[in-house]
Amino acid sequence: MSGISTTVVGSYPQPEWLIDRERLGERLPPRVRARELWRVQEPFLEQAQDDATRLAVADMERAGVDVITDGEMRRESYSNRFATALAGIDLDEPGVALDRTGHRNPVPRVVGPVRRTRPVETRDVEFLRSLTDRRIKITVPGPFTMTQQAQNDHYADDRSLALAYAEAVNEELRDLKAAGADLVQIDEPYLQARPEAAREYAVEAIDRALEGIEGETVLHTCFGYAHVVHDRLPGYPFLDELADCSATHVSLEVAQPDLDPALLRALPGKTIVLGVLDLGDAGVETVETVAARLRRALEVVPPERLVAAPDCGMKYLPRERALRKLEAMVAGARLVSAELTR
Repeated sequence: MSGISTTVVGSYPQPEWLIDRERLGERLPPRVRARELWRVQEPFLEQAQDDATRLAVADMERAGVDVITDGEMRRESYSNRFATALAGIDLDEPGVALDRTGHRNPVPRVVGPVRRTRPVETRDVEFLRSLTDRRIKITVPGPFTMTQQAQNDHYADDRSLALAYAEAVNEELRDLKAAGADLVQIDEPYLQARPEAAREYAVEAIDRALEGIEGETVLHTCFGYAHVVHDRLPGYPFLDELADCSATHVSLEVAQPDLDPALLRALPGKTIVLGVLDLGDAGVETVETVAARLRRALEVVPPERLVAAPDCGMKYLPRERALRKLEAMVAGARLVSAELTR
């Protein structure tokens, strides 16, 4: 479509028959494996995840979303599926790190050189590509965030660890593009939780992760899942620095904290994937609410550099509400796009 296109950030609600959503919602997002969350036994799990992916894709298509994902149906969290698949990690004796909520959470313990020894999400992309003719996106945790979600018992400093993660991410992204992904996205929420460390080495690591990746590349950053993190900052402590990173798109949470779109001026060369759905709101946005959020952003960003999206992943929402929110998002984007052609 012409005008403002629509996408999702990554995750979509997993069915109750696939994962124990009550247990998932009662704990911090897992950084190590959490197999106890799955309701389906291992021999049948991949088949069940395939079926859940079909449902997620069908919902996104039904809502009219332009660029879709697989809904991350195979993941216990946005980051642990990839982070726990790398060499150099001791998962039997995990480490501990503070989550962005300030609570201790078991994390991968780095005991040797971090290396990617096999494709992790390639089949995910191939399966998604087989289900839809729409443009598709796949997400991978970013190197800075994985560094913050690990206990470093091997590298001399966290910058070195982040660059090792970046190398692994880069190898994965190359394979994901070759497997059919139209867009690739790295998730870096911890840029905002740890801005001091981010200023030391985050952009260097992000650029290494995206080096040589052709086409559109997205960097997503936010304040954390609305279900988990309840206090929003009044602005982004690490945003101006992203103007010079190599990602073509920057995906931002804007709706829930009701941020002034003037902050988008800090990213003049980037396409903005704008959060227009407040995932902490138990209600469903009206079409006009979504349209109003887009109109405000258009005072700062031209329409060709604006994409509508939820604030963050929709993992913790009830599925019926997630679908209705996506329908409102698409209708709001189409309304504003029609206004632009008058």
